[in-house]
Amino acid sequence: MTPLQTLATPSLALALLALPLAGMAQETPESDPGTGLVMAEGWETVRSNCTACHSANLVTQNSGTRNHWENLIRWMQETQGLWAFQEETEATILDYLAEHYGPKEDTRRPALPRTLMPDNPYPTVADSG
Repeated sequence: MTPLQTLATPSLALALLALPLAGMAQETPESDPGTGLVMAEGWETVRSNCTACHSANLVTQNSGTRNHWENLIRWMQETQGLWAFQEETEATILDYLAEHYGPKEDTRRPALPRTLMPDNPYPTVADSG
């Protein structure tokens, strides 16, 4: 093996090992250190409008469809004094929330099988015969 091959082999191995890490880093969007919001198109609009009344944690810990987020906005407008948005501002907020805080899959554990459930200590209709 030549001296060049001796140096090139470990360097190539390190470069190949780093490829999966580089790919993962690109897939994870950066979050704003102050709010935790995903720093993507529309995040500043969400930050300036949503955190004027409540913590960004109320956004980041929740998820839902675009319709769910729109219903939350309407509820806040009807009951919490949230101002009316311009159409473009509301569309930006809803697009951002639906994309980055959309429905989560597989976040709820499956129901326990009946065989693992404790006996029901309360009488049921079936027991009254």
